[in-house]
Amino acid sequence: MVTKKPSGRLGKFAKVLRYTIPALKLVWRTSPYLALGCLVATLILGSLPGAIAYVSKLLVDAVVESVRLGTQEARTEAFRLVGAEAALVLLAAFAGKLFAVWQSLLRELMGERVQELILNKALTLGLPDYEDSRTYDRLVQARKGATSRPMSLASRFFSLVQNLISLALYAFLLAQFSPLAVLILLLGGLPAFLVEAIFSRKSFQLFKRQSARSRRREYFLTVMAREDYAKEVKLFQLGPTFLSRFRDIFESLYREKKSLTIRHNLWAFLGTVCTTGALYGAFFWVISAATAGEITLGDMTMYLLIFKQGQSAISKSLKDLGGLYDDNLYLANLYGFLNLKVRELPSGSRTSGETPGEGLKFEEVSFVYPGTRKEAVKKVSFQVRTGESVALVGANGSGKTTLVKLLTRLYEPSEGRISFQGSDLREWDTEALREKIGVIFQDFIRYHLTAGENIGVGDKNHLDDEERWREAADKASATSLVEALPKSFHSQLGLWFFEGRDLSGGQWQKLAIARAFMRKDSEILVLDEPTAALDPEAEQEIFKHFQDSLDNQIGILISHRFSTVRMADKIVVLDEGEVVELGSHEELLANGGRYCELFEEQASSYR
Repeated sequence: MVTKKPSGRLGKFAKVLRYTIPALKLVWRTSPYLALGCLVATLILGSLPGAIAYVSKLLVDAVVESVRLGTQEARTEAFRLVGAEAALVLLAAFAGKLFAVWQSLLRELMGERVQELILNKALTLGLPDYEDSRTYDRLVQARKGATSRPMSLASRFFSLVQNLISLALYAFLLAQFSPLAVLILLLGGLPAFLVEAIFSRKSFQLFKRQSARSRRREYFLTVMAREDYAKEVKLFQLGPTFLSRFRDIFESLYREKKSLTIRHNLWAFLGTVCTTGALYGAFFWVISAATAGEITLGDMTMYLLIFKQGQSAISKSLKDLGGLYDDNLYLANLYGFLNLKVRELPSGSRTSGETPGEGLKFEEVSFVYPGTRKEAVKKVSFQVRTGESVALVGANGSGKTTLVKLLTRLYEPSEGRISFQGSDLREWDTEALREKIGVIFQDFIRYHLTAGENIGVGDKNHLDDEERWREAADKASATSLVEALPKSFHSQLGLWFFEGRDLSGGQWQKLAIARAFMRKDSEILVLDEPTAALDPEAEQEIFKHFQDSLDNQIGILISHRFSTVRMADKIVVLDEGEVVELGSHEELLANGGRYCELFEEQASSYR
């Protein structure tokens, strides 16, 4: 049992280092020229300390010989060695500066490349991935130090190579004195390495344990420091409460880190005691040999220098190994995220349907959100043809927005079938399908871009098309508000950037609605609670444009305002995820069912 423990630990250590090669390959692919330059500089820097130590030995012996002989030739030899040592020192300084420049440039490129890798991976995640706290934790953990860890690993690798080359030369020179001296040199720094390796793992384990709490703390920081939260935080006097929670989380994190830091440094000091003892024991041995006449004064100078620099190189090498171990622990998060199996919905190849006139059809569609058991929608069936509009009506949580998510392939039905133009959505190419849909969700985004770009993002293919901006703004009754801005469509919105202007909720909503009108070629137009912040006059004007644009489109409207809903050709009434009524406004009123109850409740508030 006892004999297996070390091999098990070594096995774990080797397993953790498995990300070293992928990280180095990433560095090489980022910039082969800079990586090669760093490697060449490393080889030079690794070779020079041993050479300088040997030249120092020759110089001391030459000075002693010059004093003894008193000849010009002996003095010339001493001065020649001074020049040689100065040249080697300058070469080391030049190589060091080159390495610093190349490493700095490589670090910048690496930071950008890793961020792009993470963002590209994040863009492949489906909506279910973002709504899974475990996956989101992995994303946050991957980003933690992501821009620095691969380059940190490469820097440690270069440093390790440099120190190992130096150590090889030191060992060769020191072996002339005694092979036992080489062993003392190599083993002297081992305690410090073991301490760093053990506590690197403990530190990483603490980081993982604290990840969820750290993310919650960041949330409270965001709530207290963002302008879009400021009004409610001040109005409801939430600042002290949130600050208290922010502080409580910090204190729990701090207690754990404090305990680990104290234990780490205590053991690190004990490791330093062992290393220092080995170093000065070797000094005593070398000086004893010199005073006994067994070695020259130059030999003594060289061996003392080798022990001192060698001990430093050993410590740095072992520290670099511990750092590689530490970096690999964090790179496990990065590569774990990059290699994460994405729950992406399968995409077909269709870019058009079999029977275009059939429009959109839901057939016995049911859906259960991941991690839940209750059906969000149950056996939903209805059809809306091209040129028609349908309104989805029901209480909050009745499944209205869920149907839109299923239509846009953010989720896939648990049961049933959704078809467009006579073809199952699963047969459609996902990107081609989404390009045929113009949609504005109730929780639309307020982009900190220009006013025109806030509209243009509705169609990435025409993001900078000013003519389309204006047409879409006209349909959303947003032209006058945009033209009132200092630079019209080119005005910066939001308060994050210079000269940014904030808008009212209704004004932001108009821009979001205009966004949905950007896609001229869309065949489905979805407005999910689009006018909640608008006045009735603006609402009526927008829905007039909505109705007028449906000659070759399907319109889907979600709204709690029955003055708007009644304009739709069909109304689907949902309750607890089920269709309880289907028909026109007049038909549903005549039926006297759930729709009639909701309509009368709302109408009574205006009487």
